[in-house]
Amino acid sequence: MAQGLPKQGLLNKAKLNRRTLITGRVLSAERIVSPPGYEIASILVQARPERLAELEAEIIAIPGCEIHGRDVRGKLVVVTEAPDAGSLGTILNTIQSLPNVYSAALVFHAIETA
Repeated sequence: MAQGLPKQGLLNKAKLNRRTLITGRVLSAERIVSPPGYEIASILVQARPERLAELEAEIIAIPGCEIHGRDVRGKLVVVTEAPDAGSLGTILNTIQSLPNVYSAALVFHAIETA
């Protein structure tokens, strides 16, 4: 420890070095800024083939969702955009809970920054 400086003074004037990074002394809640942007994802939906058209209409009604692929055997590729990961999870859960959906799986996820 440096001579003449109390321990508290060292913490307030921590220099950026390996030790301060490892101990977390350079981090504070005030310095953490989340990047602006949004979350995009692709969801593969397996559903009852005879109810596919009805299901497409329900998914398109969910804000931020688009259908980008369709297979007559009951598969849909849904692309969605959300402001954060929590909203994206809510969209996935909403799709999974729709009637006639066997499964909905997240197959791609990315964070786009502005």
